[in-house]
Amino acid sequence: MSLPPELVKKIKLLEIQTRKRVNNMFLGEYHSAFKGQGMTFSEFREYVPGDDVRKIAWPLTARTGKVYIKQYDEEREMTVMLAVDVSGSQDFGSSQYFKGEVAAHVAALLSFAAVGNKDSVGLLLFSDQIELFVPPKKGRGQVMRILRELYYHKPGSRGTDMTLALEHLQSALKKKAHVFVISDFLDQGFESQLRRLSKKHDTVAVVLEDKLELNIPKIGVVDFEDPETGELITVDTSSPIFQKEYKVYLDGLKSVRKTELRRSQVDTIDIRTDEDLVTPLLQFFQRRSRR
Repeated sequence: MSLPPELVKKIKLLEIQTRKRVNNMFLGEYHSAFKGQGMTFSEFREYVPGDDVRKIAWPLTARTGKVYIKQYDEEREMTVMLAVDVSGSQDFGSSQYFKGEVAAHVAALLSFAAVGNKDSVGLLLFSDQIELFVPPKKGRGQVMRILRELYYHKPGSRGTDMTLALEHLQSALKKKAHVFVISDFLDQGFESQLRRLSKKHDTVAVVLEDKLELNIPKIGVVDFEDPETGELITVDTSSPIFQKEYKVYLDGLKSVRKTELRRSQVDTIDIRTDEDLVTPLLQFFQRRSRR
């Protein structure tokens, strides 16, 4: 598939900017944050005082008359899966970028970090259907394909069905993976499937928020359109009743989401469209590395 020249230029610019940030301050934190899938045997060596006696290789010790221990290397190779919401609500933003653009930038950073760490990385784009699934692979070519899909794919639907996306990941990922679900998490009813996924895979919720959604300004009567259903609603944003009820609704939504994610043992990274997206990612990796 040939890409428009302006998109090729955009992807190339994003690659240069993203790779620089990853190399300068991101890759080391990423490497420290995620542990390998286990330990593999490396070699035998003679026991020295202070070694863990549980690692003594008793059969070899008995045969040779010398005490040997087993040495292991950590398996660093991992699989990173990026599940990105491309529903209609991602076409919203009151700052420089829409939520969907921020999601693409986050996915790009994680892709470059994964490949820089010699990990496999894959992509799932979802709305209320599975828009696209790119199986995990290694290498720069895989990152370029992921970038192309993030910026070129045209969603076939504007709705959201996170349950469907999580079910697809559960069946498609055959071995343990680090799954980043990048969405505004405005869907409902996905909690039980999220819990099932997190039992098998290390799952992280990257929650996208826009300042206008968090605090609607008092600008009088405004028509709002639901980006997923097209439904129109007219509200008086200057009304104290509206402001109060909206705050109650928003606080309740965030409280339920926080409780469900914690119950599912899913870590959360909150990212706003009007703020730097690298800082919350770095802070998350730093928290992980201290565990």
